[in-house]
Amino acid sequence: MAWLILLLAGAVEIVMASALKAADGWSRPLPSAIGIVAALASIFLLTHAMKALPAGTAYAVWTGIGAVGVTLMGMVVHGDSASPVRLLCVGLVVAGVIGLRLVEAA
Repeated sequence: MAWLILLLAGAVEIVMASALKAADGWSRPLPSAIGIVAALASIFLLTHAMKALPAGTAYAVWTGIGAVGVTLMGMVVHGDSASPVRLLCVGLVVAGVIGLRLVEAA
């Protein structure tokens, strides 16, 4: 169950980053509020996942999910570069997250 909570925390982290992008430097109240609420929800979920998972593993997976999700969203939604090197780097983050999960399962 802790891993599912951690995945949800990472997904909410992606919502937070997207909302803060749309907040345009805190100049738009609704996306700003969504970003703040999502940040608090993400941290709340992360702390619950950490009850059953090592802090380092949970934090690395949480940030990895957020980093990969926001990067891919930027490529798809905002037209950010999808160069081969950038995709390779995203793949390395994914490999690291999978590796941490596999080590934790052992």
